[in-house]
Amino acid sequence: MTLAVRYLAARTLDTAPAENPPPGPGEVEIAPAYVGICGTDLHIFHGDMDARVAAPAVLGHEMSGRIVRVGPGVENWSPGDAVTVMPLRWDDTCPACRAGHQHVCQHLDFIGIDSPGAMQQRWTVPATTLVRLPGSLPLDHAALVEPTAVAVHDVGRAQVRADEKAVVVGGGPVGILIALVARAAGAEVRVVELSAHRRRLAEKLGLTTWDPAADDLAELVGEWTGDAGADVAFEVSGAQGGVDTAVDVLGVRGRLCLVAIHPRPREVNLHRFFWRELTLVGARLYDRTDFERAVTLVAEGTVPAEQLISKVVPMAQAPDAFEALEGGGDVMKILVDCTDDSQGAAQ
Repeated sequence: MTLAVRYLAARTLDTAPAENPPPGPGEVEIAPAYVGICGTDLHIFHGDMDARVAAPAVLGHEMSGRIVRVGPGVENWSPGDAVTVMPLRWDDTCPACRAGHQHVCQHLDFIGIDSPGAMQQRWTVPATTLVRLPGSLPLDHAALVEPTAVAVHDVGRAQVRADEKAVVVGGGPVGILIALVARAAGAEVRVVELSAHRRRLAEKLGLTTWDPAADDLAELVGEWTGDAGADVAFEVSGAQGGVDTAVDVLGVRGRLCLVAIHPRPREVNLHRFFWRELTLVGARLYDRTDFERAVTLVAEGTVPAEQLISKVVPMAQAPDAFEALEGGGDVMKILVDCTDDSQGAAQ
């Protein structure tokens, strides 16, 4: 019996003993080290995903840790290996899978939402979900690989090219990661963000930011692009105003990449799409290539994980961490420390 952070009901979490099954054929048991709290976890916390999440539910999918045991038939993995998990199980039989799009399987099991997640001291998962981490990468930094993989996939879906001008609308964790990955691809990037704290952090990372409440975005975009408009925009805010901004900044044949989860239909200026021949693409999750690229970006420091981690809390303080993130303020990424010295968990 080990400890786990569990979702019980809207705005109600606990830390309680939980059973973790031993690894069966093709499975491994992991000792999670650090688990990040993301926007999807907050949606669960608010009760917005009760139709999908069966309480009590162990949360968490942004993680790093070490293998403790391997099940029968598992090859190329050993106890002590540092890993992260690509938390997707697909059926390989639906039309999406047959077309090669397993990451958007029509019967996808997103581990940490549809099945027990990583915010526990022991976690059994299929060996096929493992992604190897370099020994030089600190495990707290490695907990940012999963959201970085999201950003890698988003930038790929938007087909960002060197010297293009890209606007990221929303400077939260994923927005900042998109900006960093797009910059690494050679794009010029601007981040549109209301929060002064988030703008300051982005600027410390060398990113240029705009405040939509104080700046004339049309004028700034015009000066920046010679009145051409941006080549690509990423909508990461999840707000109607963000949708409007992402459409408005684009030039002729611009591409809008929709990243945020919008819980309700939004108005979109379709005349603008017609007039400028804009393109809208959705971006959801990632594939293994995205994950492997993300490991490299975090390990080499292109994604400065240390500067993005606001705090690390023990499991007992996880409910407070959810409250802190919900309230906004001066926080970016909070990690939950799941290590347990008495059981020899990874450090």
